[in-house]
Amino acid sequence: MYGASYRVKDEITVADLLSRTQHVIGREIEVIRSQLGRNHVAILPGMGRFLDEHTVEVFDGTGRETKVTAEKIVIATGTQPARPPTVAFDERTIIDSDGILALERVPQSMIVVGAGVIGIEYASMFAALGCKVTVVEARERMLEFCDLEVVEALKYHLRDLAVTFRFRETVASVERHAHGAIAVLESGKKIPAEVVMYSAGRQGMTSSLGLENAGLAGDKRGRVQVDEFFRTEKPHIYAVGDVIGFPALASTSMEQGRLAAYHACGEPVAPMSTQAPIGIYTIPEISFIGKTEDELTAERIPFEVGVSRYGNWRAGRSSAIPTAC
Repeated sequence: MYGASYRVKDEITVADLLSRTQHVIGREIEVIRSQLGRNHVAILPGMGRFLDEHTVEVFDGTGRETKVTAEKIVIATGTQPARPPTVAFDERTIIDSDGILALERVPQSMIVVGAGVIGIEYASMFAALGCKVTVVEARERMLEFCDLEVVEALKYHLRDLAVTFRFRETVASVERHAHGAIAVLESGKKIPAEVVMYSAGRQGMTSSLGLENAGLAGDKRGRVQVDEFFRTEKPHIYAVGDVIGFPALASTSMEQGRLAAYHACGEPVAPMSTQAPIGIYTIPEISFIGKTEDELTAERIPFEVGVSRYGNWRAGRSSAIPTAC
């Protein structure tokens, strides 16, 4: 897709990598706007805030305010990177997973703090571009909700990309220098890198929504609690997508929105299936559905395992990951 010019280019920038992304995003926005317009859905661009449990005020950025009332309301504001209050982000040396998209070039070295989905995805992407990546994680393993054998296979391949893992370690402080930073771990280790990226989970974008005016409240991560039909404590207010927490995937969020809309309109609807497919865009990718081997063992459910190794994929054979059936 990128052509021969990228294979001989001395220094690939993040902007180079994002050019295709912006094209795809722009196209998706056009399609969605067309669908909304075709179905006579009005769009009010701006920041929304509850005035009461049936009224939302929208600020459009030009000083104009619009008040809208509704019998039913759906909160689908998504999330943003959580920022520890003790970390001095400067958007250049110490960044979060959004700030990484503003880098001018691919750094030679990077520390990723946090081995969750986003942290491991970015670690594998930048490692594949030749960046020396160190992952620091306070827990004993990464991607704890995934099957252990699959995670171990992924870890093996990431180590092949020169990714270093520091499990059971916590970053105590980050010292900025002229050409990068040094992460000081609580164990006393010091790790130098050009960029330190914090991937400390996600924060629900509800702090400016005025939830208290609607009789609602988010948890410490800004997430909104819902029932099986995605109703909040106020039965006429629904919440869907990343703002309600795990699994926070595009596919499940779309299904949550569909089911919430059915229920809000009084249409018959069954609760959402617990068998949601999970996709993680590491290198190689991970996808799975259902329970892990550990979960099946804990529930005393017998199972059989079929395995096809990652190591065979370059030879043109199967690229499947170890799978529990």
